[in-house]
Amino acid sequence: MKGEFTQKGREAMDRFKMESASEVGVNLKNGYNGDLTAREAGSIGGQMVNIMVPERRP
Repeated sequence: MKGEFTQKGREAMDRFKMESASEVGVNLKNGYNGDLTAREAGSIGGQMVNIMVPERRP
């Protein structure tokens, strides 16, 4: 049962990551995205944090 919850959580985070990437204009593909620049990857992570942590919203 633990593996099922872990898989669902991973899928939810992947969807969240894809949504955040589209909001900042970065094209992600399923699987490996090693061709992203550090700036692109950072903008995705930053967008995710801005959504998860309400105090940081502009």
